[in-house]
Amino acid sequence: MSEHTVDVVVLGMGPGGEAVAGPLAEAGLAVIGIDEQLLGGECPYWGCVPTKMMIRAAQLLAEARRIPGMAGAVEVTPDWAPVAQRIRDEATDDWDDRVAVERFEAQGGRFIRGSGRIVARDAIQVDGDVYRARRGIVVATGTTPAVPPIPGLRDLPYWTNHQIVEVKELPASLVVLGGGAIGAELAQVMVRFGVHVIVVEALERLVPPEEPEAGQLLAEVFEGEGIVVHTGAKATEVRRGGDGFEVVLDGGDVVTGEQLLVATGRRTDLPGINAGELGIDPDARFLSVDGRGRVIDGVWAVGDVTGVGAFTHVATHQARIVADDILGKPAGGANDTAVPRVTFTDPEIGSVGLTQQAAQESGRRVRIGTAKVPSSARGWIHKAGNEGLIKLVEDVDAGVLVGATSMGPAGGEVLSMLTLAVHAKVPVDRLADMIYAYPTFHRAVSDAVADLRSSDD
Repeated sequence: MSEHTVDVVVLGMGPGGEAVAGPLAEAGLAVIGIDEQLLGGECPYWGCVPTKMMIRAAQLLAEARRIPGMAGAVEVTPDWAPVAQRIRDEATDDWDDRVAVERFEAQGGRFIRGSGRIVARDAIQVDGDVYRARRGIVVATGTTPAVPPIPGLRDLPYWTNHQIVEVKELPASLVVLGGGAIGAELAQVMVRFGVHVIVVEALERLVPPEEPEAGQLLAEVFEGEGIVVHTGAKATEVRRGGDGFEVVLDGGDVVTGEQLLVATGRRTDLPGINAGELGIDPDARFLSVDGRGRVIDGVWAVGDVTGVGAFTHVATHQARIVADDILGKPAGGANDTAVPRVTFTDPEIGSVGLTQQAAQESGRRVRIGTAKVPSSARGWIHKAGNEGLIKLVEDVDAGVLVGATSMGPAGGEVLSMLTLAVHAKVPVDRLADMIYAYPTFHRAVSDAVADLRSSDD
């Protein structure tokens, strides 16, 4: 066993870990970055970037199919080959992280590929080497797909987001276990490329963390596109059958597909990194952090492993705070009251802050304002593919928004103004006085604000 002393050791080099390690190395610290997978993590190789390339291609097909009755006639023939090639050429370098490693090394860091374990509050072991940190360690180990304990599932060659992103030829049919953001996005991509898709969601609606209206509308859109949706349906068994998979539902129905995609959430593996060495609860799912990203003195954490939000933008935001703290710079601290999230289905579902239910459960007096995108001028002009809604959640006593949903053709973009409103606690009266450009999608926010005001006591 050999020991090496450096300034900072970063365990996990996904988006958050890389965003901490790089600036620290550029600042002149001796930084070791450790990861057994690709430097950059899920986002560039199997998550955000390649899946959004898939979604972009699927949306082009959908838009072309909307031309009849709007702008003439068209015949669309889907072809997955250019999508698969673009993922390899432009997003993942065929799942080679050489460029990312060289970028980190150019910043002054050193990358170690291996499985790291915490062996002391200031030390990480990789194989036969121990890296001890003078200033501290940063844990950024992220999450992996959560596989539910369904009888028969673990013994079968199911897909996760990795396999579906890497596929070169699409199956004829696909069963998707999980109707959350990942399952919903990928299900819609597949159906638009001609795959017969069945979605099975154990909870009562699609995209369960979102407002009920969003899940209901998305289910209607899916069914219109030919996706078979089972909500409130738990899988009790998975087995091989015929040319693929059979999924037995708790009501007795059996759904089948050539392939099975498991998209039932993500999980951390704190025991796998020996996080108990930090003195945390051995049953903890996440590493709790304070406003500066500290787990304990000398140990920081960023990204999915903190449980704040499984988003790249959260991880990189936390990374900036942690890097500043390690460097002794003043930092504003984390603010997780206005975390934006977007599900990139068509229509997009953008949301920020609290849902109506969460706001009410927090003890607030709330008022709701809603508007339907098709009823707005831009929605009426847009016509085909104009499904969507705006929903605002106001804290009546404070007079500000504590949550908002923007669902529509540009839902994720419209969300930006709502994120600012929640983050900056802009009074609803100011939003009512604002001028909204006509005819834009964001003007529907004005209609929702007016609906809030119409319910004034």
